[in-house]
Amino acid sequence: MIAYLDASALVKRCLVERGSRETIKLTAESEMTATSIVSRAEVAAALAKAARTGLVTHDIARSAQRSFGGDWQDLVRVPVTEALLERAETLAWEHGLRGYDAVQLASAVTWQESVGEEIVLATFDQQLWEAAKRTGLKAWPEQLPGATSEPEGPQDKQEQPPRRGRQRHP
Repeated sequence: MIAYLDASALVKRCLVERGSRETIKLTAESEMTATSIVSRAEVAAALAKAARTGLVTHDIARSAQRSFGGDWQDLVRVPVTEALLERAETLAWEHGLRGYDAVQLASAVTWQESVGEEIVLATFDQQLWEAAKRTGLKAWPEQLPGATSEPEGPQDKQEQPPRRGRQRHP
């Protein structure tokens, strides 16, 4: 299986939240895991917001950012090009998506076309999840109960997820 993670799924790899365990398992079982290059800024913004709003301590957010930084090199990073942005513009109109969600969806569709195989788009954003399904991508998780467009708070502010081994790419 080949996975594509948006920022909402990537955050779950470095902070313990509802869906973290399943997301870590998904990426551990995938042959390759990709994301858009913009996810780096999105994850940083989500972690900084979690610290600012008191969902986690500043130290936990910084630790999660370092964990994400360590994993970054193991992710296939889909570049943002003019053609990808044109596709994102169209998808934003067709599916009522916010800017970065449209870029994430365009990146996932472009990457699927590039690898020539079905990919699984992991997201915990309701709008992006629904748009992925309408676009013909396999959205994960299979059901998205209580999904939100904002990152969720961690279940335990002091808990960190277990470290994952480095992912191998063919």
